[in-house]
Amino acid sequence: PEDPVDVETAFDIYRRDEIARWVGPEPKPWKSLDHAREKLQAWQAFAAEQPGLGLWAISVNRHDPPLGTVLLTPLPDGDGHDTTDIEIGWDLHPDHWGHGYATEAAQRLIEHAWEQELPEVNAVMLPGNDRSMAVMRRRTQTCGMRCAKAEPSQ
Repeated sequence: PEDPVDVETAFDIYRRDEIARWVGPEPKPWKSLDHAREKLQAWQAFAAEQPGLGLWAISVNRHDPPLGTVLLTPLPDGDGHDTTDIEIGWDLHPDHWGHGYATEAAQRLIEHAWEQELPEVNAVMLPGNDRSMAVMRRRTQTCGMRCAKAEPSQ
């Protein structure tokens, strides 16, 4: 996260309720650029410890600012501990919804998962996340991704 554009873009995405409400067991919008930098640094450290897993920027080309992110990460169990099951996820800035970027990014990340010899990837989402459900449905037709709906945390 040395590039200020990456930090600013990530903050602009995850500060929005329409994104943050679908992310994680206790969804909360990011509050500051410093918080965004810390989150991106944590993802960099995670990727260094877990080769093949991590968070990647979605961009049309490497010279443009990111449009969003995709991730591969261990799914937590009911107590919040990582399992051996792997989750795929995607988050796009609302300005880029409806253009096929999430579907294409998910497909490329699934191909990456197979190259890493992961036997399965799981997409988990809260009920009502219709846009992500549509991406997942398009991908399950071609790759066998397992669908699961998460229940909102209480």
